[in-house]
Amino acid sequence: MTNPLFYAKIILFGEYGMIEDSQGLVVPYSFYKGTLKFSDLASEFELNSNRHLQKYSDFLTTLDLSDDFTLDIESLKNDISNGLFFDSNIPQGYGVGSSGALVAAIFEKYSVSKLNPDNISKENLKKLKAVFGEMESYFHGKSSGMDPLICYMNLPILIENKENLDRVSIPDGEGGKGAIFLIDSGITGETGPMIQIFFEKMKTEGFRKTLKEEFIRYNNACIEAFLKKDMNPFFRNLKKLSHWAYEHFRPMIPESIFNIWKKGLDSNAYYLKLCGSGGGGYILGFTQDYEKAEKMLDGFQKEVIYRF
Repeated sequence: MTNPLFYAKIILFGEYGMIEDSQGLVVPYSFYKGTLKFSDLASEFELNSNRHLQKYSDFLTTLDLSDDFTLDIESLKNDISNGLFFDSNIPQGYGVGSSGALVAAIFEKYSVSKLNPDNISKENLKKLKAVFGEMESYFHGKSSGMDPLICYMNLPILIENKENLDRVSIPDGEGGKGAIFLIDSGITGETGPMIQIFFEKMKTEGFRKTLKEEFIRYNNACIEAFLKKDMNPFFRNLKKLSHWAYEHFRPMIPESIFNIWKKGLDSNAYYLKLCGSGGGGYILGFTQDYEKAEKMLDGFQKEVIYRF
């Protein structure tokens, strides 16, 4: 029997802000995916993955998960000794949830009480997010659990605040001129150091104030307008959000992206924002005229993820 596929995820809105109770909107991205498989571990990729799983299974034995969410670690370890590995094309350090997909795959296969993602209650969604946060903390030091939850549910999720989240419908992407797209910064990023920079910034009162009074306001307004497909207020707030990030998230923006970030703001042809923690990997782009934006971003590798 083949194991299910787990897709990558993209945080459209809410990066860093969710730590401070902003809304978040996270969607699955099926271009990248991973699944658990068995092999004779002949390739270096498979062998390395298997070794990482061995270390990860040791970490999982230290977790004290609630009874509803316990894992059969013995079966996992047994499978690892028989050649289990995670076959994935999700790039690591690109902000699209490589560790989240692995956590979701392990939970799905080795959780003792099987859940059906189609009918999980809102309350259990919240509990599951917390469990996933513990499981993913191995990779990042601290995790909200959102990435694995998206990968596990394979549905867009709206984070209303720290306490509440729910499934949500994204407006149908139609073949219009507008697009949401990814830009490859050309370097990988590490989540841990970026989050450390954010928490250092949070120690200053001025940054805390502008995050709460400006970033979170623009972020939440973008989510509300996008879900209503109300594009004028969406792009108005998106420009403010992009400008705020350019001013305040400077250490998280890869150097290769500085100039084109400002070019977008100055020309209004497109707006950029971080995809995940930043520091490298992908950057998110939004435009009302993709053909025009594409020409202005010549030389950068791009992937369209949504048309409108």
